[in-house]
Amino acid sequence: MGLGVVCRELSGIGQLKLEEVPRQPVGSGEVRIETYAAGVNFPDVLTAAGRYQIRPELPFVVGMEAAGVITEIGSGVTRRQVGQQVMCWAWNGCFAEDVVVPEGNTLPMPSDFTFAQGAAFMIATSTATNGLLQRARLGAGEVLLVHAAGSGVGLAAVEVGKLLGARVIATASEDAKLALAHRRGADALIDYTQLDFREEVLRLTDNAGADVVFDIVGGDVFDESLRCTAWGGRVLVVGFASGKISQLPVNHALLKCVSVVGVRALEHTHRKPEEGEAYRRQMLEWVGQGHLRPEITEVLPLPNFLEALFKVKERSARGRIVLKIRDA
Repeated sequence: MGLGVVCRELSGIGQLKLEEVPRQPVGSGEVRIETYAAGVNFPDVLTAAGRYQIRPELPFVVGMEAAGVITEIGSGVTRRQVGQQVMCWAWNGCFAEDVVVPEGNTLPMPSDFTFAQGAAFMIATSTATNGLLQRARLGAGEVLLVHAAGSGVGLAAVEVGKLLGARVIATASEDAKLALAHRRGADALIDYTQLDFREEVLRLTDNAGADVVFDIVGGDVFDESLRCTAWGGRVLVVGFASGKISQLPVNHALLKCVSVVGVRALEHTHRKPEEGEAYRRQMLEWVGQGHLRPEITEVLPLPNFLEALFKVKERSARGRIVLKIRDA
């Protein structure tokens, strides 16, 4: 047995409880990880409310990513070993003292990462790298517009965009979030509570518009983004943090030859393993060059999981919030 954050009904994060949960057996191709830290993501909020694309069988332990030490390996495991420090992801199960995941859901943790950094790395960085490198094929010299640029995924997109040679325009709701985006290399900053971001993007690009839009927000933000996208541009649909799913006005896509492209990095890895391996190799290569460090603004103990989840739900979090599960 061990502690875990348990969801027993799909009614939102308020009903989650920290409970003793049984340890899962380790199957073929799987590893058991003693977790030291877990990253908090917006999909955790959606999953607990039954609003995410994956609905685990009740009851389940919440949490999509973690970092820790492998303590057990199943038959057929060839790339991981007991005692190895790793980062991992799963559709659920990571807000717990240990988690069992497929070997392919792990990456070796960089030697200069803390467990907190490892726990905040995989999902945000995978989404940004897969989205910009493979789905949008962002090129050097292109203009990238990143919404919610002060969030964990947004900051990863800003940095990946700069590494790919783009000119990055970042939007956020407050100066502190924009300051984080500026530190990651954003070339222009827009507080959308003070300025019309569509008009600002057109002004900054001499009315040409953004070549690629990285949209985590959806709703009205998606609608206005289509109106400031360049001819032949690509709008990446990454999430719907606004809570509103837009309907695509296809006339805009037609008139400007705009592509609307969905991004599901983890599913991409599952369906096309070679392409998944390619973007993950690029991620680790950039890490080795000193890039892609997660921006962790808070580390809270596991019993404070509700505080962390409510901050993510209310979009008041800056960068990443991590839950500390045990001392390193």
